[in-house]
Amino acid sequence: MPPILRQAVGGAREVDANGATVRELLDDLTGRYPAIKGHLLDEGGELNRFVNVYVNNEDVRLGNGLDTSVDSESTVIVLPAMAGGSPT
Repeated sequence: MPPILRQAVGGAREVDANGATVRELLDDLTGRYPAIKGHLLDEGGELNRFVNVYVNNEDVRLGNGLDTSVDSESTVIVLPAMAGGSPT
């Protein structure tokens, strides 16, 4: 879990989740940790535009999105998009 969401999951850096797709994993996580839902998903249940999700180092937006398949060996990483800096 990214640092911004760790407090909502009891401080854990990693959490286990169940599901056959990224959508099912996120449903499992947001069911157990409701405070993270608004950070990850928009009102329509899709990924917020400022959240990146990777399955085995592949950006899910470049494939099947939330319908990307996962299995028990998959590594899923959730990262808030980074922005900012100063113009040069």
